[in-house]
Parts: sequence; C-alpha cells; structure tokens
Amino acid sequence: MAVVPKVLIPPKQAEAVQTAQYTAPLGARTRIDKFTGTNTNAAHVTISVWLVTVGGSASNANLIVDTKSVVPDETYLFPELVGQWLEPGSFIVTQASAATTLTIRASGVEYTS
Repeated sequence: MAVVPKVLIPPKQAEAVQTAQYTAPLGARTRIDKFTGTNTNAAHVTISVWLVTVGGSASNANLIVDTKSVVPDETYLFPELVGQWLEPGSFIVTQASAATTLTIRASGVEYTS
C-alpha cells in the first residue's frame, strides 16, 4: 500500500457557485487531514462544504458544513472535515457567499493498494 501525503486543494479563493475542488483518484482512498478558510474581506463571509460520493451531486444528503460564517481576518480550521474519508471518485465541493473573499486550502493523504 502506498501512502502519499499531498495538498488536496492548493490555496485559492473559493467561488460563489458550487465548485468541485478535489476528486479522489480511482484506486485510492483519501483522508482529509487539514482544511482551512481565511476571510480576506472586510465583511463576514459564509462557506458550505459537501463531501460527494462518486456519481453524486452536492445536496443536503452530503452537506457537511452549512453556511459557516467566517469573520473578517479569521482563519477557520473546519474540524468537521478533519479525518473524513473520500472513496475513489468521491469529491469535495465548496461554495462561498461571495467570490474572491475566502482563501481555502486542504491537505491530506491518499492511500493506494
């Protein structure tokens, strides 16, 4: 079994529409070890995060973080996501309340057999 630590989502500004940010590769399971969101705006920003199974779409059935408010200059560490597993082909979807205001980043480990 290969264990590969990696950046799942390089630092980027979260979009204001539902956007797939990372997909677990076929033949690998992925564990999320860290997920951060930093508000670079002067106002509160919200973000939602879905963990979607392969072939699915973002919905209430896979919503993990629901419109979490991040205050100006705050970095939120998303404990709800740490330790979560993505099966092969599953993916992370995010949506911020405003574009170019919240910088996200995620890291974890991919396990392949």
